[in-house]
Amino acid sequence: MTPTLRRKLEALAERREELERMLADPAVIGDAAQFRRYSREFAQLEPVATALAAEAQAKCDLEAAQAMRNDPALRDDAAMRELADDEIASATARLEMLEAELMAHLIPRDPRDDGDIYLEVRAGTGGDEAAIFAGDLFRMYARYAERQGWRVEVESANPGEHGGFKEVIALVQGAGAYSKLKFESGTHRVQRVPETESQGRIHTSAATVAIIPVEPEGEPIELNPADLKVDTFRSSGAGGQHVNKTDSAIRITHLPSGVVVESQTERSQHANRDKAMKRLAAMLAEAQAAKAAAAVAETRKLQVGSGDRSQRIRTYNFPQGRITDHRVEGLTLYDLPNVLTGDLDALISRLQQEHQADELARLTANA
Repeated sequence: MTPTLRRKLEALAERREELERMLADPAVIGDAAQFRRYSREFAQLEPVATALAAEAQAKCDLEAAQAMRNDPALRDDAAMRELADDEIASATARLEMLEAELMAHLIPRDPRDDGDIYLEVRAGTGGDEAAIFAGDLFRMYARYAERQGWRVEVESANPGEHGGFKEVIALVQGAGAYSKLKFESGTHRVQRVPETESQGRIHTSAATVAIIPVEPEGEPIELNPADLKVDTFRSSGAGGQHVNKTDSAIRITHLPSGVVVESQTERSQHANRDKAMKRLAAMLAEAQAAKAAAAVAETRKLQVGSGDRSQRIRTYNFPQGRITDHRVEGLTLYDLPNVLTGDLDALISRLQQEHQADELARLTANA
């Protein structure tokens, strides 16, 4: 580890000690928002302090083992020398592991990682089969969310004529939702024989996915009312006779960007407007973040949360039971049925590891 990176770690440890003192300050304790913010930062830095303490202990163990190995009094004691060699090897291995862990702590943390997301799935090329595949993808993510204990609330849905969805948008609420699903944005391709195919030919269809982080409360993006065009219409979803009596659904168009959002799941126009405004703010904030990220790195293997649906990221091949992620060399699983039932852990962990490796390479290069 370079001296520059070591100084960064020491700065993080000093910040943790500073936060520990501030959290004991009555003035901070009396300010709930500030206390919560400092507590969250302290918890994020705690693993750094733990790893640094473990590293210091491993260094002490290594020095003690080396001293024992070089002790002239033990020169003729083969058993003690062997014990010392074992301790040296063990402490060296621990230090290598702890250095990798500490390097990982230096990777800039996305403050949105713990937050909720909007999941958007749309049918692409392939007609009815694309809509059916979009439905398969949405169910896959919904089942994964259920495994994680997250809450999924459909905000709008446009069903396909023969099943699935032409478009479905849902709010996914749960700790770490963005950190786990942020690499899913892009074009997903399916290769299979549609039920309507009488000749048994394999068709290729596609659906697009966008993962948009929900803007944290207290950090709203500024929206100029003059830039918004608000339309009302009658809801077409659940709601009994109510949907036929009032124009409670809301459609908001952000004129400068052309972004359009709708909400019609609530009974009141006010509630639908509130939902639509929150999603609009999230979409505009994500567009700004993607633009800033593109300015820093023109080429990225993993388009983190950019909502860029132009890149084909994954293929689901039903005849072979294969799923391949095209962004990571060698990332092919022959476990398609289980993946579609929400078993995404193998895919997600590999993508997270790849992202971490890329960030570490950049960090080391700039040190």
